[in-house]
Amino acid sequence: MRESERRRRATSQHRLRRDRIRPSLPSEKSQDRDASIDCGWGRLVFANTFESAEKLAEVLRAERPDRRDIAFYVRDPHVLLALAPQELFLDPSHTFRLDLGTYRPQHQKARGFFIRRLSTLKDAEAVNVIYGARGMVPVPPDFFWTRRDDRALTVLVAEDAETGDVLGSVMGVHHGRAFDDPDRGSSLWCLAVSPQAPHPGLGEALVRRLAEHFAARGASYMDLSVLHDNEQAIALYKKLGFRRVPVFAVKRKNPINEKLFAGPATESERLNPYARIIVDEARRRGIHVELLDPEGGFFQLTYGGRSVRCRESLSEFTTAVAMSICDDKRATRRVVEAAGVTVPAQMTNGAAEERAAFLAEHGSLVVKPARGEQGRGIAVDLTTPEELERAVTAAREVCEDVLLESFFEGEDLRLVVIDFRVVAAAIRRPPRIVGDGRSTARELIERQSRRRAAATGGESRIPLDAETERCLTAAGLGFEEVPSAGAEITVRRTANLHTGGTIHDVTGETHPALIDAAIAAARAIDIPVTGIDLMVKSPRGGEYIFVEANERPGLANHEPQPTAERFVDLLFPLSMPTSARAAQRRMTR
Repeated sequence: MRESERRRRATSQHRLRRDRIRPSLPSEKSQDRDASIDCGWGRLVFANTFESAEKLAEVLRAERPDRRDIAFYVRDPHVLLALAPQELFLDPSHTFRLDLGTYRPQHQKARGFFIRRLSTLKDAEAVNVIYGARGMVPVPPDFFWTRRDDRALTVLVAEDAETGDVLGSVMGVHHGRAFDDPDRGSSLWCLAVSPQAPHPGLGEALVRRLAEHFAARGASYMDLSVLHDNEQAIALYKKLGFRRVPVFAVKRKNPINEKLFAGPATESERLNPYARIIVDEARRRGIHVELLDPEGGFFQLTYGGRSVRCRESLSEFTTAVAMSICDDKRATRRVVEAAGVTVPAQMTNGAAEERAAFLAEHGSLVVKPARGEQGRGIAVDLTTPEELERAVTAAREVCEDVLLESFFEGEDLRLVVIDFRVVAAAIRRPPRIVGDGRSTARELIERQSRRRAAATGGESRIPLDAETERCLTAAGLGFEEVPSAGAEITVRRTANLHTGGTIHDVTGETHPALIDAAIAAARAIDIPVTGIDLMVKSPRGGEYIFVEANERPGLANHEPQPTAERFVDLLFPLSMPTSARAAQRRMTR
């Protein structure tokens, strides 16, 4: 055997012996007692610093409302749980550890974004938006702000190099600075990436930067806790060199944690995100929920003497007439135009020669089926007769009657109108990919599509169809070609969420003229809950063109705006808190 091979085997055996004898839990010697740190979303309780399980149980029982405390490094979870079996549960998560002494940084530079420390109140607010989109516990923005220079708590953010948007965040705790930890440990928490993020590798970059941050400050390892069935995250951690260790966490039973301790999935788990957000809000108010057809999103809500049947945000309050107007885009256009809402030039069907003449008159067109939803059959910015005819053929597969409209260059604005008030506004942007210089366009699209599907409960995916191929061709690419590193390519011109579009909240900055137009359209249709789509130059300006009205808008797409709350308010006004009802009365005077 060669000498180099003998040395390699000896080193491997030494590491194996070291791993076998090295304690998985931080030691108890010479450290603070009963240590914990407030992380904003709750307390991280270092269970290994507690002398008694009784005291640890007492601390967990003192959890504040709407917080999620975590007792980590619990040595004897069975003993702790026996003290309060009705209040505490064993978290069904695995713990993974990264040895910072052997970790090797990746020197490949990220493209399109960079990692930095959270530094402004605006950063904190953006992180909370990501938490909301990921179903995580929000953190008061002033907590982040007041702890921005904390030596024990570190919050990193990923910023888009072009737009300045915060795309992701991770929190880390330095144990030696949180308490007198002789093992010099650290831990990673709250890794979250925006569902709208266009760049691959954001999560990996955040984890790596935090590991390098702690390694530079003398930490010997970095631990994290991940749900046992989160296969995508576990694959990432293993790729980075994390290994699983026998470390346990215990939490308190509360509404936030219910999914973790309530056993096998109930029927409500079969609801899509758009139905579930309403059902969850109703249950929070004590409204009885009966699931009629979970797969279809049908349920019935009962409060006092009133019962209302719904399909997602479509309720019995929406009349069949209003639905019919929304269903036929020709009728929608006529009704809202009569109410003074600005609409585009339009023609229906016609011969190929008439369509070509309409194209020549307007320069660029939109083709859509007269009836349809979820963006099916829609093609945007068609400039040649050949593109136009292909789009007409595709649209007729959805509906025989096809509409041609003049194209309005701008952004797609969705306004959610409930009870004739705008409660949320968001810009919807078409899906795009960012080249890495190695992956084909098909691979980048499939990767982005998986991220969108994961972020929306499977509701959003980018189709690999003729429309996507047309957009790639316009960028000089095919499915199997490799975009250059850093190149951004829009792979569909429509911004519909079901075909991979992303949504960006602009509720607080929408021009009054756009709000007035949305309310006027809703009143003209006489529909109590609707999503009004406008094409706008900017949400801050008053110029727009009406696109369509949706009778069943996806309320879950607009978190953290209170869309579900306002929907349930409409159905059951008496379920509103007294202060909210008083405020509503003041607004209607």
